Amino acid sequence: MAMNRRDWVRLAAGTGVAVAWGAGARSLHGQTSNLITRPIPSTGERIPVVGLGSSATFSQVARSEDVSSLREVLKTMSDLGGTVFDTAPSYGASEEVAGRLVGELGIRDKVFWATKVNVAPRGGGSADPAAAREQIETSFRRLGRPTMDLIQVHNLGDLPTQLGLLREYKQQKRLRYLGVTTTSDRQYAELEALMRNEPLDFIEIDYSIANRNVEDAILPLAIERKVGVIVAVPFGRAALFPRVAGKPLPDWAGEIGVASWAQFFLKFLIGHPAVTVAIPATSRPTNMRDNMGAAVGKVPDEATRRRMAEYFGQVATS
Repeated sequence: MAMNRRDWVRLAAGTGVAVAWGAGARSLHGQTSNLITRPIPSTGERIPVVGLGSSATFSQVARSEDVSSLREVLKTMSDLGGTVFDTAPSYGASEEVAGRLVGELGIRDKVFWATKVNVAPRGGGSADPAAAREQIETSFRRLGRPTMDLIQVHNLGDLPTQLGLLREYKQQKRLRYLGVTTTSDRQYAELEALMRNEPLDFIEIDYSIANRNVEDAILPLAIERKVGVIVAVPFGRAALFPRVAGKPLPDWAGEIGVASWAQFFLKFLIGHPAVTVAIPATSRPTNMRDNMGAAVGKVPDEATRRRMAEYFGQVATS
């Protein structure tokens, strides 16, 4: 049976592994100005390198009656200086619940809200423009703001229709940034072609220390074309934690401000110059605090990233 992050933490505690969950993030208290930020290439606007996704456990909890933990997750992110919240209409109740919670917390205008659109049939086909427009308008209503920060065409669905619609919203100044997403290797050739031929502000892709397929072509192309990169599933859909179960961090982890495996995995990504922000999803405030700990301290250079990848390869179990 697969082990999630909570199970891994319990195992680590039982085996005496020095994970120090949240230790790095505690240094953020009262020091959010020290957050590592990256410029959005198309404008130079800076955003923190760690944000919050809302798939997986966030989405599961959003379907429940008690969403108090999600309220605390969003509050923790904001209190520690985080701004980027990534969601989608397809993530169950995540978008609706988060829109309500940021209003209750009074942080609506502090959140960099990134959502998606895709009403194209699964497996390909044409999107109904009216349905796509209604999906976008629903996202606006849920957030309760006249302008959306970022909307991306999810899974490259019917780009002529849906990306064209986003261009209209951007021209009307209702949308600040637009982009596309895919976490499928089979779509990466299409993504590369799109990046070469269309002006995009962002792409959202699958990238982790154990899945580095995008390093050869897509990330260098993002730098060349000045496209921001959002890293989805930076923990490999939680698959990375069982691979390091019972294993200590390297003794040099503190040199780069790493106090947990989550921070190790995130710092590896942040060290790539193409990466703008990583958005691990969580429904636990302690995990959110821990994740934000990766947004302070030293940014690993390429030599350190190689060292991190080598260490992970040595200790990771298959």
